[in-house]
Amino acid sequence: MASLDRRTLLLASLATPALLARPAHAARFTYKYANNLPATHPLNLRATEAVAKIKEETGGRVEIQIFPNNQLGSDTDVLSQVRSGAVEFFTLSGLILSTLVPPASINGVGFAFPDYDAVWKAMDGGLGAYVRAQIGKSGLMVMDKIWDNGFRQITASSKPIASPDDLKNFKIRVPVSPLWTSLFQAFGAAPTSINFSEVYSALQTKVVDGQENPLAIISTAKLYEVQKYCSLTNHMWDGFWMLANRRSWAALPKDAQEVVARNWNAAAMLERADVAKLNAGLRDDLAKQGMVFNQPETAPFREALKKAGFYAQWKQRYGEEAWAILERSTGALT
Repeated sequence: MASLDRRTLLLASLATPALLARPAHAARFTYKYANNLPATHPLNLRATEAVAKIKEETGGRVEIQIFPNNQLGSDTDVLSQVRSGAVEFFTLSGLILSTLVPPASINGVGFAFPDYDAVWKAMDGGLGAYVRAQIGKSGLMVMDKIWDNGFRQITASSKPIASPDDLKNFKIRVPVSPLWTSLFQAFGAAPTSINFSEVYSALQTKVVDGQENPLAIISTAKLYEVQKYCSLTNHMWDGFWMLANRRSWAALPKDAQEVVARNWNAAAMLERADVAKLNAGLRDDLAKQGMVFNQPETAPFREALKKAGFYAQWKQRYGEEAWAILERSTGALT
C-alpha cells in the first residue's frame, strides 16, 4: 500500500467518526483497541485500515473498535484495563510499560541508537524478542512488530545544543521518568519534570530553557513559537508495543488470531514508513516557522554518558543479559 501523504496525515481529522463507527451486524468478538494518539496520527490511520481488513478476513467474526486520544483513560488507567480484560488491545510506550515490565524501557537508553537502521535491527531482532518475552511473563500478549513513536530532539530558546558542554546547567523539561532524569543529570543539565500540558507556558516564562520531543510534537504543540533552536540529537528512540489481554486473545479461534496478528504487524510496518515521511516534511515546516536546525555528532555525547557512569548504572538495572542483547545492535556502550 502506498504511503499516506502528509496532507492526509495532518488533516485527517474526519477519521474520528470512522474509528468509532459500529457495523450494522453484530460480530462474534467485539474488542476495544485504545491508544493515546490523535485520530490523525499515522498509527490510528493505519489501525483503521487494519481493523477493516480484520473484520473482512474473519468473515465479520472479529470487530475491533478504536478509541484514540486517551478516550478510555490515561496510559496507566488503560494498562490496568488491558490487564483486567476491560480493554482487549492497547499500544503503549515501552518507557511507560516499564512500570510493569522494567526491561521494556531499554530501547530508550540515551544515544544507544544512531539511526533507524540500528533501531529496527534491534527491535525486529534480538532486543525486541527479549522484551516481548518479558512482557509475556507479565501476563500480557504482545504482537511481533513495534510501532514507531520516533527519535527525540532537543529544542532551546537561547542556543543550539552542539556538544555535551552545551547541556551543562541547561534547564530542560523532561517527562516524569527516572531514565530521562538520569540521562540529563549525567550531562550536568538541570532536568525538571513538568506535565506536558504546562510545557508551552514553562518555556514562554523561562521556567526552563528547553525541552525534548519528536518533531511531530514540537510542531503540533507550536513549541516553535517559544523555541528558536532545534538540535537533531536523536538522543532517545521510543515506540509503541501492541499489547493484548491474554484471556481475550486465547478466546479467538486460531485462524482469527493469525488474521489479527498479521494485520496488526503489517499496519505497524506501514506506520513506520508514514512517520519517517512525516518527520522529513516537518523539519522543513518548522524551518519555515523560524526554527534553526543543527545536527551534532553523537560520539561525544555517548562518551560523556560513559564517563558519568550513566551506562554502567542502567546496565546494572537492566541486568547483564538484557544489556548484552542491546549492545549487539548498538555496539559497546559501557
